[in-house]
Amino acid sequence: MSYEDDIEEPNNMMKTSITPFVLAFSNLSYSLNTGTKMTLPTSIFSRKYTKKLHKSSKEKILLNDISGEAREGEILAILGPSGSGKSTLLDALANRISTKSLKGSVTMNGETLEVGVLKMISAYVMQDDLLFPMLTVEETLMFSAEFRLPRSFSKTKKMARVQAVIDELGLRNAANTLIGDEGHRGISGGERRRVSIGVDIIHDPIMLFLDEPISGLDSSCAYMVVKVLQRIARTGRIVIMSVHQPSSRVVGLLDQMIFLSQGETVYYGSPTHLSLFLSDFGHPIPENEDRAEFMLDLYSGLESIPGGTKSIVEFNKLRQKLVNNQQFNSDYSNGLRVSIKQAIISRGKLNDSINVIDVAQTSTISKFANPFWVEIVILVKRSLTNSKRVPKVFMLQIGGVVFIGCILASVYWQLDKTGRGIEERIGFFAFIVTTIFFCSTDVLAVFLQERYIFMRETTYNSYRRSSYVLYHSILVIPSLFIFSILLASLTFLPVGLDGGFSSFLFYFFAIFASFWSANSLVSLVSGLVSQVTLGYIVVMPLIGSFLHLSGFFINRDRIPSYWIWFHYISAVKYPYQAILLNEFDKPNMCLLEGVAPDRSCLLFGLDIVRKEDATDLSKWSCFWITLAMGVFYRILLYISLLFGSRNKRK
Repeated sequence: MSYEDDIEEPNNMMKTSITPFVLAFSNLSYSLNTGTKMTLPTSIFSRKYTKKLHKSSKEKILLNDISGEAREGEILAILGPSGSGKSTLLDALANRISTKSLKGSVTMNGETLEVGVLKMISAYVMQDDLLFPMLTVEETLMFSAEFRLPRSFSKTKKMARVQAVIDELGLRNAANTLIGDEGHRGISGGERRRVSIGVDIIHDPIMLFLDEPISGLDSSCAYMVVKVLQRIARTGRIVIMSVHQPSSRVVGLLDQMIFLSQGETVYYGSPTHLSLFLSDFGHPIPENEDRAEFMLDLYSGLESIPGGTKSIVEFNKLRQKLVNNQQFNSDYSNGLRVSIKQAIISRGKLNDSINVIDVAQTSTISKFANPFWVEIVILVKRSLTNSKRVPKVFMLQIGGVVFIGCILASVYWQLDKTGRGIEERIGFFAFIVTTIFFCSTDVLAVFLQERYIFMRETTYNSYRRSSYVLYHSILVIPSLFIFSILLASLTFLPVGLDGGFSSFLFYFFAIFASFWSANSLVSLVSGLVSQVTLGYIVVMPLIGSFLHLSGFFINRDRIPSYWIWFHYISAVKYPYQAILLNEFDKPNMCLLEGVAPDRSCLLFGLDIVRKEDATDLSKWSCFWITLAMGVFYRILLYISLLFGSRNKRK
């Protein structure tokens, strides 16, 4: 069976608008300052210029005066070798470059697109397949539908949309198969890429941007993916993608191509006109030679000689002047005279159920399809669905806590109340809190695995960043509760801590607060860094510094004045002090009795509190501060995600 036969023909296959959409871009230029250097004037030794220095900046041009248009129902491919500016141009068209840095204009039907409207009517598929591995294809698309489709849509309508996308992408046979990863068998690479596309077209966008969608795929899978994109375009969408080096079969599916060389256009037009272009330029394509490959090899060779690609760039500009005089007067381009709102109205609904945007409410429509509490519910549901299929991760975490609890219980078994025993108790308190913080560093790997999925989904308003932080905070509380009750139960009685049930209850609360603060701290670090290794480099010395200045190794009154501020922000200080006070801050607690006959008390618990200089706060104050620090770290995490994950070039 051929691939074309394997993909069902959608019912709305030839859905087109009465008024077509045309995305036009004109004179796009973008450059970066790679550094500045100081230069001395030639007349430096003259009196007039003795104190003058000139600054000159090195500017790297990424895009230089690029123009063209992408039409509804067509695929526009951006081609070129690495470093030619493919991804930069794609980002420029998708509004992922700051308007302060990008020169030129990008319009749809003659109007400048507002950022909010662009996000609603477009989708951007990244090069990497960012998917949850333990979800099926259908579940992945359904969660995307839950995020992107309005809450007013019933469950039945959302499922119908998911099934339509599955058929459109040719994923019917893989609908109930897990996505998979390195450790779990799942769908193929080509199917994975099509699922990534499906996630971003679930809300029926008008424009689809794809960053090298066939990179890393074999020729057959690459052809399948582009064939799907062609079908998507024919349903009334604009498809723009970057391609490194496509095969001849893939080129045959493209409608328009832009070849870039060092940020400049060396060819813009239809693949069918490429042979004539090269022949007119004086480099006809040899017989049986692939035209796209020949073109890439030609100007790649020109880049290495003096003058570079200037000749072919100028030849293309001359040709464009002749072509554009006819192109922009065509009947097709008359759609530019119609406003975006009118064009969207004429486009109608997908399968009579989905509208991209309610045009009458364009100016007041919410950026997000759901209220924040619905987003939290969907995020929690998706995470639990993904996690329950790998229960060994949670079981290993429980096993780690039990192992640590047993080790601590056996090492500090039934500590006595002699001077040495008291010192060992204090050491146990500091060690258990620090162990909790170090054990929480596993959050780094988990959070960073989701980082780029989070960036992709929030870039196009699938959900709020605040919803993500709240969901992440809510989801960890049950597991932290289980870890805390296990660790408290395994150590309280075996170590011989005093106070009965009320003391045990506070001991459990203090351990839970420690887990909460530690988890929040590591989550904050993972929100600030982009790699697990960097996270460990930051968090390990930070926890060590917190411990060193917590009051255990050196009392508060002995800490140098220039470091005392670090003592008060130490996340280890407050839970350590809370457990210490829970054990010793008791008025009638006698640790060492005198000899007969009066057997008066020689050492009270309060004496230990004063010796450890833990008199500045009560145990409940320490507990609440520990919880508050966890909340504060979560707020900082939200701020870091808000400003540090915009996924937009400056």
